Amino acid sequence: MSKNQELQQRKDAVFARGMGNMAALYVDKAKNNEIWDVEGRRYIDFAAGIAVVNTGHSHPRIQAAVAAQLERFSHTCAMVTPYESVVELAEKLVALAPGNSPKKAMFVTTGAEAVENAVKIARAHTKRSGVIAFNGGFHGRTNLAMGLTGKVAPYKAGFGPFPGEIYHLPYPNAYHGVTEAQSLKALDELFHCDIEPGRVAAIIIEPVQGEGGFYQAPPSFLQKLRALCDRHGILLVCDEIQTGFARTGKLFATEYAGIEPDLMTMAKGIAGGFPLAGVVGKADIMDAANPGGLGGTYAAFPLACAAALEVLKIIEEEQLCTKALALGELMNKRLCELQARYPRHIGQVRNLGAMVAMELIHNGDVDQPNPELTRAIVAKGIEKGVILLSCGVRGNVIRFLPPLTSPLEVVNEGLDLLEQVLADLV
Repeated sequence: MSKNQELQQRKDAVFARGMGNMAALYVDKAKNNEIWDVEGRRYIDFAAGIAVVNTGHSHPRIQAAVAAQLERFSHTCAMVTPYESVVELAEKLVALAPGNSPKKAMFVTTGAEAVENAVKIARAHTKRSGVIAFNGGFHGRTNLAMGLTGKVAPYKAGFGPFPGEIYHLPYPNAYHGVTEAQSLKALDELFHCDIEPGRVAAIIIEPVQGEGGFYQAPPSFLQKLRALCDRHGILLVCDEIQTGFARTGKLFATEYAGIEPDLMTMAKGIAGGFPLAGVVGKADIMDAANPGGLGGTYAAFPLACAAALEVLKIIEEEQLCTKALALGELMNKRLCELQARYPRHIGQVRNLGAMVAMELIHNGDVDQPNPELTRAIVAKGIEKGVILLSCGVRGNVIRFLPPLTSPLEVVNEGLDLLEQVLADLV
């Protein structure tokens, strides 16, 4: 029995079944966009911990910043005895967030917490209860976040009931025939049939859906949502948890639409692999919650704050937004070449920066998803030495999230392996 198999058996014996793992690959070390398992085998990483290590695995500057912080202290609780790094981080984030309104920030530990706190803040500010989200959206695994999430399997199945006053709309998706006009008409019908605008606290949307399949909301749609929210006194919440911190070629994907959200949720790439999340929003809205109403024991964990401050410097000094665009261009070109070779199997290739997707279908038909081939590609990729992730409401999308620091020659090597995978399977 291999070491990986042995560890998988040990894990299966003590882990709850619901906390599964995609592959029996147990990591020994990782550097930039490469991972080595406990048996010494090397893998090219196209997952980045699900868009977390945008700055690459084990970036030496982040390691040094965290080590220096650890020498001083590891935890005091920012709500009891805070520290300079959390103040500096908030200062930088409110300055970097889109729009000219004065802003404030708050910090927690996970993306789901950020989403829940954004809803709390919105309800406190508007004195309203309703929240509107989108089909295919993913906002976390806690109860309220699951309610907002628009994808049943595996996130919601068997876990209800969910909180009330949550409503879902179709997300505009040209590839699947959902137009902006249809989404806006569904919103108008919602206002006439289920909840009046005056009871809606917030609309939450991912500028690019993550788990839903890497579909991008058209900038014009986000602009129309912004205008509609302004008209009805509804807060617009942009969930930038997967799209943020240079992933799409801008610091935040919302910037492509040229709008200013009322609130933004952020996590994942914010701290280079250390647990940190937050909400940044307009100051008067952020101040709606009473003292003690926001936070958490590990909110603004000092090691994560030190990492996040270094991440922001790395993004700027290593020009990671520019690198994200170059990665996206390379991957899109290579994947489109594969699509031309396998048109009956690859329905669409799409990307915004280094948030890249390949949608798999049967017989060239967009309405015939191919989740079986998707699963086979992910599994065969591990065998070949490349780590891939799937996503999509129908489970038929391969998503590519390489660290933004990835050398292009290693990315090409990984795409060569994917090419071999497809040749073996189709």
